Amino acid sequence: MKLVIESISENEAFARTVVAAYITRLDPTLEELADVKTAVSEAVTNSIIHGYLGKNGEIEIICEIDGNEVMIEVVDFGVGIPDIEKAMEPLYTTKPEWERSGMGFAFMEAFMDVLEVYSEPGKGTRIFMRKVIGKEQDK
Repeated sequence: MKLVIESISENEAFARTVVAAYITRLDPTLEELADVKTAVSEAVTNSIIHGYLGKNGEIEIICEIDGNEVMIEVVDFGVGIPDIEKAMEPLYTTKPEWERSGMGFAFMEAFMDVLEVYSEPGKGTRIFMRKVIGKEQDK
């Protein structure tokens, strides 16, 4: 599944709803569904605020299901991240004046099984996340 949205804050809720609907065929628990929705929200919000700095742009959300695993990519073509390691530190934010918590990547990492961030300054950022759905049910 591929979804392309404008980089406006109103589309964050739309993106998380579409991804949630897409993964329902895996019969996720409410907690798993909330985890994925939160991670997608954080990734899309990062693209809007930090990737495009509030300017117009496109965000691609690509989802794939393989067995009981969902893979999600959130891609922007914005300013990119000069120091990914620094950006992924909890509480680090480039927009403290906007009262941002700096926890976006920390939340993505906590709620998903895998988080990988690829970025090139001036070219954009790709966030790859993976989560196994149904781990609790298998026990």
